[in-house]
Amino acid sequence: MQGGIHLDGRGAHAIALKGISKMFGPVTALHSTDLSVEKGEFLTLLGPSGSGKTTLLNLIAGAIGPTTGAILLDGRDITQMPPRERGIGMVFQNYALMPHMTVFENVAYPLRARHHPSKTIRAKVMEALERVGLRGFEDRKPRQLSGGQQQRVGIARCIVYSPTIIMMDEPLGALDKNLREQMQGEIKRLHKDLGTTFIYVTHDQEEALNMSDRICLMNLGEIAQVGTPDELYFQPRNRFVAEFIGESNLISGRIGAAGGMVIAGNSSVAVPTGRWTEGTELLAMIRPEKVRICDCDEPVEEGSYVLSGEVKSSSFIGGMTRLTVETENALKITAKMISDRAESRPAPGARVRLCWSLSDMVVLEK
Repeated sequence: MQGGIHLDGRGAHAIALKGISKMFGPVTALHSTDLSVEKGEFLTLLGPSGSGKTTLLNLIAGAIGPTTGAILLDGRDITQMPPRERGIGMVFQNYALMPHMTVFENVAYPLRARHHPSKTIRAKVMEALERVGLRGFEDRKPRQLSGGQQQRVGIARCIVYSPTIIMMDEPLGALDKNLREQMQGEIKRLHKDLGTTFIYVTHDQEEALNMSDRICLMNLGEIAQVGTPDELYFQPRNRFVAEFIGESNLISGRIGAAGGMVIAGNSSVAVPTGRWTEGTELLAMIRPEKVRICDCDEPVEEGSYVLSGEVKSSSFIGGMTRLTVETENALKITAKMISDRAESRPAPGARVRLCWSLSDMVVLEK
């Protein structure tokens, strides 16, 4: 749920939060929140530092107790249940491996704590190591492993006792870019193979877009929007979502008598058709990759909008080129396009025509 509105899922809820909040003294870390996580779903809690995502994760895990509300696991109220009895696995950013133990002993620890027989422990540990690609590493100590291998041990220790929910708190934050991308693929594969519910915390929007079935974007202790990666990127609900997820051109103004949006200098910008009355204040968004450079003699397609302006900056970033254009009606518009050779790219000072489809514009909540 979000704001009391049911979020349709793909089956029974693995986790349901009802009016959950958390205060630390006079500070509200999490406002009253409703959220459901479906069985087998990969849900990412995304947001800047202090947004409440780790607080929410710790409430589900039982590391802290809520100020108000209830936590349901498969329909059972676990709000007051000790963490060990919840059947929830946790993978940490700092790996939390015991340095004096071997890989096998680290992975076996949760099973030994639950008093499983030795034969069962060996079979389950070897299966878990096989899943994370560490078969043959069982006798090594953590110091003999790379950062990526240590993270895999942490994942194996989590999955070895088959928790109903696996939670990961910024597990890839300490890895370099290439290894982080590799581990993203491995975690996605593991989620698919296990079919277990994953709740994943990150502040990295690209990581969230790449890995998630749904994203719960948080800000200032509240849910800003819940939806699929496509929904948050192409249909952001408000300015915060539009600016946090990807890059966006934001145009503000008010509806004029002719129906367009009047901006500074009394210029008019077309906006998608809506039930707007004259004087209504709007904030519209267009993604930079939806803005293209039109040839001067190119006919304008029906339902498109065209602005002329001067290139103020041009940034070559490999496969993409990023242009900043100051238009005749005093807007600064960013356009991203597939890179061409230097001699074919618009240079600062060049006059260009910018085109975009009105269907690619989104009107945001003010």
